[in-house]
Amino acid sequence: MSRIKIDEPDNYLFKAKITTRITDLNYGGHVGNDRIFSFMHDARVQFIKSLGYKDEMDFDGLGNIQTDAAITYKAEVFAFEDLTIEVGLKDFNKYGCDFIYRFNKSDGTLAALGKTGIIFFDYEKRKIAQMPKSFLKKVQ
Repeated sequence: MSRIKIDEPDNYLFKAKITTRITDLNYGGHVGNDRIFSFMHDARVQFIKSLGYKDEMDFDGLGNIQTDAAITYKAEVFAFEDLTIEVGLKDFNKYGCDFIYRFNKSDGTLAALGKTGIIFFDYEKRKIAQMPKSFLKKVQ
């Protein structure tokens, strides 16, 4: 069976901190895959706010849409663990890029790698839009 491989960026631009809760656990007693996707979303929003944007709908009149998502799991994560989620960008094109997430446990163990592809979107016109130059300038 083939496995997903997430290529990491040369550098990460931001670090988010999350402490897991008992409600993040699944039947296996560790953090569920749905929660990892939620943590990626939270880290992405924290990163976007650190760039001076209000939220994911505030890119010079544009919003964004997630086009795909993937996670590779490396270690179990349990309740009340502190995670550092590093956020980096990769594979830029004229409409968007990939956000890469590196989940590190407090002891330095790599817990997961994640990826979300995003494109910019004009919600008034209901059309894909080119990446705002202001966003590209802030992240390069």
